[in-house]
Amino acid sequence: MTTDRDGERPRDGFEVFRDDRGIPHLRAPDALALARAQGHNAALDRAWQLETERHRLLGTTAAHLGAEAADWDGFARRARLADTARRCYARLAPETAAWVAAYVDGVNAGLAEGAARAPEFAAARLAPGRWEPWTPLGVWLATHILFAGFPTKLWREEVARRLGEDHLTLFATDGPGTSGSNGWLARAERTATGAAIIAGDPHRFIEDPGVYQQIRLACPAFDVVGLAVPGVPGIAHFGHTGGVAWAITNAMADYQDLYRERLRRTASGTVEAFGTDGWYAVHAHTETIEVAGAAPRTVEVIETDRGPVITGGPAASGDAPATAVSLRHPPRVTGELGFDALPALLRSRTVADLDAALDRWVEPVNVVLAADTTGAALHRTAGHVPVRPYENRLRVVPADDPAYAWREGVEPLPRTAVGSTAVMANERGLAAPLGVEFAPPHRADRIQALLDGRTDWTPADMAAVHTDTLLASARPLLELLAGTTGLGPAALRLRARLLAWDRRMDAGSTEATLYARLRTEVVRRLAGHPALAAVTGADDPWRSTAYPPVFRPWLAAVPRIGYALETLLTAGLLPYEDRSALVAAAAEAVAATCADGPGPSPWGEVHRVSPWQALPDATPEEVWPGLAGDHDCVLSTSGVPGVTDLFARGPAARFVWDVARRDNSLWAVPFGASGVPGSAHHRDQTPLWASGGLAPVVTDWNLLHRTEESTAMTIPPTGTTGTTGTTGTTGTSGTTGTSGTSGASPTTGTSPTAGAALSTAGAAVPALRPAAYEQKVEGFGTVRMVPVDPGADAGLLHGWVTEERARFWGMGDHTREEVREIYAYVDSLPTHHAYLALRDGVPAALFQTYEPAADPVGECYDVLPGDVGVHLLIAAGDGAVRGYTAALLTAFVGFVFSDPACLRVVVEPDARNAKALDRMVRIGFRLGPEIEKPEKTARLAFLTRAALRLP
Repeated sequence: MTTDRDGERPRDGFEVFRDDRGIPHLRAPDALALARAQGHNAALDRAWQLETERHRLLGTTAAHLGAEAADWDGFARRARLADTARRCYARLAPETAAWVAAYVDGVNAGLAEGAARAPEFAAARLAPGRWEPWTPLGVWLATHILFAGFPTKLWREEVARRLGEDHLTLFATDGPGTSGSNGWLARAERTATGAAIIAGDPHRFIEDPGVYQQIRLACPAFDVVGLAVPGVPGIAHFGHTGGVAWAITNAMADYQDLYRERLRRTASGTVEAFGTDGWYAVHAHTETIEVAGAAPRTVEVIETDRGPVITGGPAASGDAPATAVSLRHPPRVTGELGFDALPALLRSRTVADLDAALDRWVEPVNVVLAADTTGAALHRTAGHVPVRPYENRLRVVPADDPAYAWREGVEPLPRTAVGSTAVMANERGLAAPLGVEFAPPHRADRIQALLDGRTDWTPADMAAVHTDTLLASARPLLELLAGTTGLGPAALRLRARLLAWDRRMDAGSTEATLYARLRTEVVRRLAGHPALAAVTGADDPWRSTAYPPVFRPWLAAVPRIGYALETLLTAGLLPYEDRSALVAAAAEAVAATCADGPGPSPWGEVHRVSPWQALPDATPEEVWPGLAGDHDCVLSTSGVPGVTDLFARGPAARFVWDVARRDNSLWAVPFGASGVPGSAHHRDQTPLWASGGLAPVVTDWNLLHRTEESTAMTIPPTGTTGTTGTTGTTGTSGTTGTSGTSGASPTTGTSPTAGAALSTAGAAVPALRPAAYEQKVEGFGTVRMVPVDPGADAGLLHGWVTEERARFWGMGDHTREEVREIYAYVDSLPTHHAYLALRDGVPAALFQTYEPAADPVGECYDVLPGDVGVHLLIAAGDGAVRGYTAALLTAFVGFVFSDPACLRVVVEPDARNAKALDRMVRIGFRLGPEIEKPEKTARLAFLTRAALRLP
């Protein structure tokens, strides 16, 4: 380590090596330096991805992605993802918090350089922002908040209401965005290596850049290879420490509850909910979502005793109470996200170490397989499943009935002994006591059958399991097809061809394409059957305006029918005659299309990956590869039966961990190590991934390439994370803030009375603007002062100044355009400046400074040299945070007095605003005389540096 003479913290050296595929291998002198190195590397390789995830957790994506992103932003705000992440960070063990903060230091140090490499920032006209210490927890939460599929309970409610209570679980199977992952373990007696082999492939939505990053993290305390989640430190799900290796799949557990709330608004504007003891006031505030190319949207954030309200809202004052739905989930309730497990996983040397680390796991609930070099093995579940009635797992339950409340403790987490092999594939197996809907057993059964077929498995042999394409779920449809009667000649030929098919969804198979066409026809005809008419067509729940659009994938009937096709073709919903006739009609329709046009294309030509991209138009249009496989194959490349053969879900990575020799391990990802378009390693793994191939895990440092990134990284001064303030502008004060505010750690930027240079530096999203001042207030968060952008902020400011609570501001009847014009005028003045105060990146208040001698108020009292006038409007705050207003005032006072030229602060609140005057007196203001202004009778108040004992 070296020490910088300018007073910065020590600079932590680290080394970056890369293999021939650009996969980073990071080496540092200690765990904290390594965490900074990992954050720095993620910022360089995945800057756009990191910022996309940060905006997703904040609910600010629409500001640069447009209206299509606003629905997610509304959900993120209403679900209070950022606030939950802050809570969870505050509860971390001190050593874990320092480790996460070190990672964030690295992200902030590398983000500007990484953004300069990524063309998406220019395409979106977006500047990189600033990560807070809790941001990685928010990234993890935003990634997994829908992982357990709580919107399925909304679907079941619609099914029960429309089809009857006895059909509540008719469609109970794995649905959108939950299953498809595989993992398996073969112990030494089944391998040729003399030790266990663990392999698998997590199936998630395929994202570009990929959701997993191949990486190696090495320091004296540990040396781990695995798959990291960009934006999150460490290696959580799939790793090999040299002594122990592990892998996970989704346990399909149910641990998130929905409560039916009754809400009303009182005459005073307070929101109330009806609970077990009657009506009570709940937290409520409004937030504005900025939308690129469209008008801003306002969302009301409400939280009851159960949790945040995610759909619905209160009735107007005087109306009958309205129904809403709140979400209760463990991180919001306990303030625990499981991050304390992450450093322990990295340090694990044995199965026992790993098992102990997993006891701290929370979200999401997983099934885990692990093995170590001593021969020990592990098969367990990990996570937090609350104790409550089984009905909570099935549907929305009443909030005012104490019978549905969570009980003390957590559900026991199942585990089992490991035989010669073990399999986990989201099936109703080990985790059955924890959930409701699971994957069909086909993938698990097929993997087990393959493993049982030999006793000499090697790492390279495992690719045959990864890529197996047998579709066992085709049996019910083909059996019905075999029994159909009265088919025409073309349909008979189709039937003969499909009954002779080997049921493998191979990329080159035209029979696989024919089967997919037949399945699509059957799904669509089922959707048109009178027995399902109440949930299809015009009555399809996804068309309902009662639910936010973000839940539509769980509410759409045709995909539900497609995923549950095996059940619907064998259960008693339709009589056999109807099912047979439906399949016969579908066969005739498919046969007619084949007769009238060219023959079917090979499956791999129509079954192509369709990855999610935050900004699809940022890179040239690409032809994405086609793959073998299908939803219930081991190679689970999942389209939407009845909707499209394109697939958005598939293997987000593949890996094989050789416990005996880590350097014999193998891996691959869909795209490449780099998230930067045009990089040599942006797409170099795609052909390998599409063909089912695997690349070697290189662990010999001598075979790696040391890069120019192997330099010391400058860490910003204590109390900040990343680069703050504004440089290169006039009026920078260079002071160290105020020493008279306890529990605060300030960082200065630009003088509060010299903001003109900043006023033109606005970005559409306030959090992306350079800060004039920054201060960390303990127990509250980081407050940053950024200049108001009149155009970008007009909607936000209009929402604030026209609220009843802001009546003393005197702008209650102003239009949005009038508010914009006012602040454009303020922005033009060299003596008046307007700032937004951001609490952890979220706008919390409007703060204005002015020179009294250049303002009408200067005519009402004797202006002294060093006087600075201020106006303050605090938005509706977080009622759960004690001392919310006082914390903001601490930062405001620090901001103004950070300029040594400021000797006295002058305020002039409405003389009728007794609450504001009392607050001013409590923090040290001395009340002056009342003065008459055109718009109000005001009361002057003064706060001097001497009153705060400042130099």
